[in-house]
Amino acid sequence: MRYELFIGLRYLRAKRKEAFISLITVISMLGVMIGVMTLNIVLAVMTGFEEDLRDRILGFNPQVIVLSFNGTISDYMGVTERVRQVPGVVAAAPFIYGQVMLSAQQNVTGAAVRGVGPGSEGVVELQRHLKQGDVRELGKLHDVPVDDGKQGTVELPGIIVGKDVARQLGLIIGDPVSVISPVATPTAVGMVPRVKRFVLVGLFDSGMAEYDASLVYMDLASAQQFFDLGNNVTGIEVRVTDLYGAKEVGDRISAALGFPFRVRDWMEVNHNLFSALKLEKTVYFIVLLLIVLVAAFNIVATLIMVVMEKRKDIAILKSMGATRVGVGRIFVFKGMVIGVVGTLIGNIGGYIACWLLKRYQFIELPKDVFYVNTLPVKMYPEYFLAVTAASLLICLLATVYPARQAARLAPVDVIRYE
Repeated sequence: MRYELFIGLRYLRAKRKEAFISLITVISMLGVMIGVMTLNIVLAVMTGFEEDLRDRILGFNPQVIVLSFNGTISDYMGVTERVRQVPGVVAAAPFIYGQVMLSAQQNVTGAAVRGVGPGSEGVVELQRHLKQGDVRELGKLHDVPVDDGKQGTVELPGIIVGKDVARQLGLIIGDPVSVISPVATPTAVGMVPRVKRFVLVGLFDSGMAEYDASLVYMDLASAQQFFDLGNNVTGIEVRVTDLYGAKEVGDRISAALGFPFRVRDWMEVNHNLFSALKLEKTVYFIVLLLIVLVAAFNIVATLIMVVMEKRKDIAILKSMGATRVGVGRIFVFKGMVIGVVGTLIGNIGGYIACWLLKRYQFIELPKDVFYVNTLPVKMYPEYFLAVTAASLLICLLATVYPARQAARLAPVDVIRYE
């Protein structure tokens, strides 16, 4: 063992008369530990929130969408097949998007319609969010009793709505609902709103009010007929192999299709939201790093007090041939031992706390404020490494000034007067 490290470790074990210095050393170590532990927990929770929100958004939106500057895509079967041939594409399916009004039991609300086909389940996992019903019921006709007092039934296509839409309209599974288009149809008696009846075959619960209160799903063929699109669709939705490589896949799709198609990925569509989350995580990291910085000032104070206490020892070491660099290393090693031990215990404590939060979910969140019931936790080794590197760097910088003061100490003056 190098003598600098040996002496630095010896200085950690204070004598009885230096118990106060030893107490400050323990406090400094605890400060580093608390700072590192808190930082790891907050980063894991923030990452959990971000990924949970991302998964919920992508549960109702494609990772890549292909649109046309012409407004609609005519040869959508051929375009879809060309998109599927692009490397990195897992699935692709046509979709229709439009604005409508829903009416049932004298209640009316606005909604956004998404018309989806048989291949859409491979792109957007709607079935996973369904509380009742089945996505496959969208493409079928269902017998519904005639509601004007007459005997018999009428066949209606299926529709799936969010739980908040169903609550606003007072709907349950099997109830008929009228879908009204804001675009009127010209007739002999003037402009008449386009109205079509559907039957409710499913309810979904995304946990996000903006989807549950405004989104409606219907079969692709029914949407084409309702919006009078003929054989056209709004666009092609795409699922890719690498979620964070969606932009590169989108560029390849754009190059393969050319004009008049335009391609947008999920990060571009939700750029403002995820940029805000990333900025928030960065700010939390910087703010909580101040806890480690405060602990580093304790390390500075501890080392300065040790230097003052060990003036005689330093003078004797220098008179025996110790260099300035060697004396400085003694205090660098002492400070780094405090930082390393505090960081290590903080990482272990942070990992255990995150594991307990993820395993037992004992912290509940109010459902009317958050879209999750418990704290979501997601741990990544790179975040622990980043916290460790930042903590050790701060602790290393904290040792520079005391080490320089010890190295500059003149042994002659100490031996002569003390």
